[in-house]
Amino acid sequence: MNFWPLGASPPPENGGAPSAASVGGNVLSGLRRRLLVMLIAPLVLLALLNAWFDYRSADNVALQQDQRLLAMVPLLADSIIGEGLRKTDPPILLLAPALEQFLNNPPDMGSFAVADPDGKVLRGQAWLGGLPPATAEPEFHSEENGGVTWRIVRQRQQTVLGEVVVALADGSDPRQQWARSILFKVLLPNLVLVTAAAFAVRWAVERALKPLLDLREAVERRSPRDLSSIDERASPEEVRPLVISLNRLLGLVNAQAESQRRFITDAAHQLRTPLAGLQAQVEAWAQAANAASPGDGTVRLRTEQVNKLRSATRRTSQLANQLLALSRADSRTIQSQPVQRVDLKALCEAILETHLDASTAKHIDLGLDAQPVKVMGHEWLLRELLGNLVDNAVKYTPDGGTVTIRCGRRREGSFLEVEDDGPGVAPTERQRVLERFYRVQGTQGEGNGLGLAIADEIASVHRSQLELQPGAMGRGLKVSLLLAG
Repeated sequence: MNFWPLGASPPPENGGAPSAASVGGNVLSGLRRRLLVMLIAPLVLLALLNAWFDYRSADNVALQQDQRLLAMVPLLADSIIGEGLRKTDPPILLLAPALEQFLNNPPDMGSFAVADPDGKVLRGQAWLGGLPPATAEPEFHSEENGGVTWRIVRQRQQTVLGEVVVALADGSDPRQQWARSILFKVLLPNLVLVTAAAFAVRWAVERALKPLLDLREAVERRSPRDLSSIDERASPEEVRPLVISLNRLLGLVNAQAESQRRFITDAAHQLRTPLAGLQAQVEAWAQAANAASPGDGTVRLRTEQVNKLRSATRRTSQLANQLLALSRADSRTIQSQPVQRVDLKALCEAILETHLDASTAKHIDLGLDAQPVKVMGHEWLLRELLGNLVDNAVKYTPDGGTVTIRCGRRREGSFLEVEDDGPGVAPTERQRVLERFYRVQGTQGEGNGLGLAIADEIASVHRSQLELQPGAMGRGLKVSLLLAG
């Protein structure tokens, strides 16, 4: 028996391999990612380069500031014009204009100190005292005080008071300013620039790749059996040669598939007439053999052989009819045929009458629960689908069982349904039972594994799929088909 689980999709026809659409999506994602990296990476490098140039510029300004500080050291020493009235008083200073401008502009960013050779501060800021330079060479270093990092120069100088240690401190050192403002003046603007550029580049890449994305979506929406050509005019010029090659390949595959379909159709059609004649003769022969006296052992053996021949002939005739029905139900050949309004209740009644004799022979209660409902579809295909479902249910339900045909309307739409209380199908087998010529191992009865494959093909033509559920009380199988009303 061929059945399909509820809500499941048919397995890929290539044995589970990734589809061309999914591969195309991965290629597009990789292409988009490479484009973004190739466009954003130079922006990041330029931002880092800009930060490095800013630092180098600040470093050059800082060197000039060191030279400015060193040039003002003699001015500070020359500003000492005398000693205080008492020895405890600080020395008297007369600041040069350049030195006074340095100390007051900007405010609180300049400071000085005059200390004796032992490091004791005589005038100025006490925190600038400390160990005096060991030589007459100037000493530069940075020191933090009051939350400000100062650039400090100390040097021994000869004054009217003798040798003193002169110290000048600058709180506006460009290197320190750069370190404090790196986040707001360099990194943050560059980060905003790179982020904005990333969105702009992504938008541009999406716009540039939109024809490819449209092509991918068009391929994803296709049925596995849709081998029609792709519109070359809707493809970008750079991709058009690939589309042309794909169309050529699709044309070759379509021609091969059409040739195989025509062969199966012609073979099945040509076999129907001789098989019908053969079956009629075998049936007559079997009836005569079964009516003969069973007392003779030879007669019994011949009767068995004739019945086996009749079963084989029936299977062969059924296979030819199913192959022809499968070919006629092919979605590529049916799309051109117009749909019509189909009365599902009348269809169910006709199918019940057709299978009434077979169910009666097995003492199966073949019931009907039909509500008046009409749908748009192909009547002869729906008749074939329902006939295959009922045929499978009657064939595999044990003697004395129950088979029910239903149709009606639910919230989701109109439906056709066949339910039996037979052996059902194990959940592990439901992923394969709709494959052509597949039969569950150990299945009793005659069959070719095509009944449910035909039903599934017809469901696909009607933009639906077979849904499988356990029957009532968890027994048997219920096969449903939802249709647009």
